[in-house]
Amino acid sequence: MRDDLELFLEIEKHLLEDGTPSIYLGERLRTGDFDKKPFDVFHKMSKTMQSPKFHPEGDVFTHTMMVADQAARVRDNSGEPRALMWAALLHDMGKPATAAVKNGRHTAYNHDRVGAGMAHRFIMSFTDDRALADKVSALVRYHMQILFVIKSMPYARTSRMKQEVDFREIALLGYCDRMGRGNADERLERENIRIFIEKLENL
Repeated sequence: MRDDLELFLEIEKHLLEDGTPSIYLGERLRTGDFDKKPFDVFHKMSKTMQSPKFHPEGDVFTHTMMVADQAARVRDNSGEPRALMWAALLHDMGKPATAAVKNGRHTAYNHDRVGAGMAHRFIMSFTDDRALADKVSALVRYHMQILFVIKSMPYARTSRMKQEVDFREIALLGYCDRMGRGNADERLERENIRIFIEKLENL
């Protein structure tokens, strides 16, 4: 069996080169490569269900695969494609730890903040590239901000976000996140991204 660093580098290669990285990643899940730490978070994602209203595609891993494939289509538009692709793969890694069912509703409150710390530790366990870990962590931390900003919700952290990460990269990841689900409306999501960028530019 490949060692952890070899698997990390292999995953990265497929994230950066494949048109559909979910094919490779799904195979790793099926063969058991994601059963061991620290990759077991992906196995846990496959066992974590989401709200059928917002995620008719089902579990977190299935959603993540859709997001990774969407990100692969737009990674050439990113100024930091390596960070974008890792963030696409890790953006919901906090969900298994925060998932709950309350009054029949699936929730994962604060999965963005919890996931940011997890993503940073995950990246740093394989590389001393702290800049990469910081970028991935920030993208994970703020990937929900598009919803908060366009709806003017109190959870919006626009000033802090702009200090820590390029909001255009957040927009790109957020677009992939919104499109990586079973009921995506591309025209609506493109308009949401436009509003988000416009609001951030006008701050």
